Amino acid sequence: MAAEGQDLRVLYSFPHMLGRAGIGTTASHQISGLIEQGVAVDMVCTSSEREFPGARRIFETLKIGGRRVPHRAIGVHRAYAYHDWCAARILRRLHREVDLVHCWPAGCQRTLEVAEQLGVPSFREAPSAHTKRAYEDAAREAMAVGVELPSNHHHRYDARQLERELREFVAADYLLVPSEYVERTFVEEGHAPGSLIRHRYGFAPSSFAGTRRPRRSDDQTLTAVFVGRGEPNKGLHHALRAWVDSGAAEDGRLLICGEVLGSYRAQITELLGHASVDELGFVEDVGRVMASADVLLLPSVTEGSALVTYEAQAAGCALLVSDAAGAACTHMEQGLVHDAGDVAALTRHLRRLKDDRRLLRKLQKGAVTNATGLTWHRAGERLVEAYREGLERSRTRQSS
Repeated sequence: MAAEGQDLRVLYSFPHMLGRAGIGTTASHQISGLIEQGVAVDMVCTSSEREFPGARRIFETLKIGGRRVPHRAIGVHRAYAYHDWCAARILRRLHREVDLVHCWPAGCQRTLEVAEQLGVPSFREAPSAHTKRAYEDAAREAMAVGVELPSNHHHRYDARQLERELREFVAADYLLVPSEYVERTFVEEGHAPGSLIRHRYGFAPSSFAGTRRPRRSDDQTLTAVFVGRGEPNKGLHHALRAWVDSGAAEDGRLLICGEVLGSYRAQITELLGHASVDELGFVEDVGRVMASADVLLLPSVTEGSALVTYEAQAAGCALLVSDAAGAACTHMEQGLVHDAGDVAALTRHLRRLKDDRRLLRKLQKGAVTNATGLTWHRAGERLVEAYREGLERSRTRQSS
């Protein structure tokens, strides 16, 4: 059977290093998934830490003589602009050999404009909530807790970045949104639904194979895990408050994987110091920790589609998440979902799973089953479908 994307040709532009933790890993999985689907991929990145067998062409915009030039060496914003300039030039040269352009934030304005001039449909990744909304929600939560976000925090208000992102949103034909929550924030900020296309992220099954360890049938304690940076917009304070108020803390354990922001720690010291809370700091093998837990606790205030919610399902955890976590799950099937900021609802959900082991096992089983469709391979299939949806919409517009 022919691969789904066999006849597609994509120019994929990423203004960062491919393969590095975070979005560098996400983009790498997307590219590999496209190649697996038979898509002809021309990659434009600043540099790459890994190989991509099967890629048609690879252009590294911040490499000289085989050596990587760090963004900071020329200034981060200049590095983004230079990458964008290079990608736009490459597109001009190759536009007859590509069907669409897929860009990531920061270094894509010029590329998107050239794509429009040449009639090449453009897709812009939107990995988080609408920027204006994310700034507002993060600032509101930080103020409520009594902390100030660090100057380099990605959700601290930055007029220059907001203006740039708003221009990119308009310049792209389509915004690729990874969750219902992200899609909703863009619609609420005035974007036409026809400019938004849902896709999905994923997890690597090899990292979770055989990690789940069965709990003793007579073990009635609850073990929860929080994975992420300890900061207001991740909702760690909500998780801690609900954990204590639900009664789960009386004989259960809450494992925290991730560093806690200093100024934030000062505001939640008493909750962090509870005897049931165990801070693990940065954890290399998160799958192992998830496998020892019953539930993932992630009451995010603003997010995109948290990859840990995919990984937790693969590890056999039920999800206790907010609707802003962007989790690929359904309430009462793989977990319990509360409205972001509703600590009372999260408290009830924790108490319910503490007391109802049958429901907990049902949700865990549902999570493991659901995870089979959340791999990066399946994400590649969905991304190809998203491209085809956009191309069909473009053809319909041209013919109308």
